[in-house]
Amino acid sequence: MAITDHILDLLVTYGFQVLGALAILGLGLVLARWVGNALQRVLQQQDMEPPVRMLLVRLARGLVLLFVLLTALEKLGVQIGPFLAGIGVVGLGVGIAMQGVLSDMIAGLTIIFTKPYRVGEYIELIGVEGQVAAISIFSTTLAHADRSRVVIPNRKVIGEVLHNFGDVRQLKLTVGVAYGADVNKALTVVRGLVLANPRVLKEPVPLVGIAVLADSAITVSIQPWVKVADYLPAQAELYRTIVEEFRAQRIDIPFPQQEVRLLGPS
Repeated sequence: MAITDHILDLLVTYGFQVLGALAILGLGLVLARWVGNALQRVLQQQDMEPPVRMLLVRLARGLVLLFVLLTALEKLGVQIGPFLAGIGVVGLGVGIAMQGVLSDMIAGLTIIFTKPYRVGEYIELIGVEGQVAAISIFSTTLAHADRSRVVIPNRKVIGEVLHNFGDVRQLKLTVGVAYGADVNKALTVVRGLVLANPRVLKEPVPLVGIAVLADSAITVSIQPWVKVADYLPAQAELYRTIVEEFRAQRIDIPFPQQEVRLLGPS
C-alpha cells in the first residue's frame, strides 16, 4: 500500500505538470509548422532561391521549437536560467570560432532582402566581373564567358562599390576609316549593319558616330546594347560584317603609318 500511495502522490504532484508540458509541446509543433508555412508563402513572393528560402524557414521553425521546449521545461519545474546561461556561453564560443561564417550569413541575408543584384545580371565587384550565376546565404557565384566561376564570400560584397550592368550590356567598338574615304557613307554602312544584327537591341537606340580624329584614321565609335549572353557573339559578328562590307564598298580601313622624308643638303 505504501508504494501505491507513493505512486499516487507522484501522479498527483507531477501528473498535471507532465500533461501540461506535453500539451505545450504539441501546440508548439503545430505553431512551428504554421510559422514555417506562413514564412514560406511570404518568401516565395520575394523571388528568392529555394535553398535560401528553405534555410530561413527551418531557422524560424527551430527558434519556435526552442522557445516551446524551454517553456515545457519550465512547466516541469526545471530551472532554465542556468540552461540559458550555458547556451549563451556555448553560443559565444561558437560565434567567435565561426566569425567569418556568421559574417557571410548576415551579409547574405542583407543581399537577399535588399537585392543589389539578381541572378542573371552582370556585375563588377572588388575587381572581379561576371554574370551572377547563384546567390546563396554564404556566397555569390559569378560565371565567366570562358566557363570558369568565381565564388565571392558575401562579407566581401557588403560595403564595397558595386557596378551592376543589369541584364544588358553596351558594346564599345571602334573602327578606323581612312581620311580620304567618304565618312558619311561609312557611318551609314555601320548603322545599317548594327541595326540588321538580330542580337542588337532596338531600345536603347545604338550610338554610332565619329569619336576621334586619330593620326592615321577617323575613328568611328559603335555602341549598341545587347543581352549579357550575346555580348561576345555580337561583338565578333559586328566586327566581321563591318570588315566584309567595308571591303565590298571599297571603304579603306587604314593601318598606322609613318612618313619619313630624307632631306638632302641644300
